[in-house]
Amino acid sequence: MTTSKIRCLIVDDEPLAISVLQEYISQLETLTLVGTCCNAVEALLFLQKNKVDLLFLDIQMPKLTGIDFLKTLANRPKVIFTTAYREYALEGFELNVLDYLLKPVPFDRFLLAINKYHGNEPANKLPQLLVPANENGINEQFIYLKSDKKMIKVFLNEILYIESLKDYVKVKTVSGDVVSYQRISYLEEKLPDRRFLRIHRAYIIATDKIRSFNTSVIEVGGQELPIGRQYKADVMKVLGMP
Repeated sequence: MTTSKIRCLIVDDEPLAISVLQEYISQLETLTLVGTCCNAVEALLFLQKNKVDLLFLDIQMPKLTGIDFLKTLANRPKVIFTTAYREYALEGFELNVLDYLLKPVPFDRFLLAINKYHGNEPANKLPQLLVPANENGINEQFIYLKSDKKMIKVFLNEILYIESLKDYVKVKTVSGDVVSYQRISYLEEKLPDRRFLRIHRAYIIATDKIRSFNTSVIEVGGQELPIGRQYKADVMKVLGMP
């Protein structure tokens, strides 16, 4: 007997976040994407006309937050929150959501959330999930960046630095450059603070890739990058200089 697919809806105001979840959903035969919405109003109209089993819901959205939107739903599907803000986790679980994914969402963490959904179903309906791994058998944290009309997987441990090119960013990695239509401030919010540091309005660096530094420049990936005046105090504090 064929198991029906889980009908998924993504609600998020960030195109990149939607693209990442679309890619993840497409990799699992048990899931099917039935729609995407960029705000709560669109989502409400969609849910009134379509059956949805699993809702991927961003919290920070304009006009109405994901939490407030969820409170308005009487008959709601299973919900997985997706957000860049840890502080909403407790309130999310008080609303009995299935899981809470912190952006940028690694694929292995996405799979754990999907397994929680399956865990709520009878055992005879539990489908087989394959967890892909990289060549070393390890799932490393990564992000997807849209470049040249396709989604490029970029492992965080390969990033040297990120350079702002106005409405674009150039992500310098150990294997080459990825240019994406994205603001550097967006990536600054999504990348983990413990691994990345904003040193200038035009640069974010990977702290473990620093080769040398002084009070005015930091050398990363063979390049000397300037420390911006407004960032200097925070940069020196992180690097342990008075």
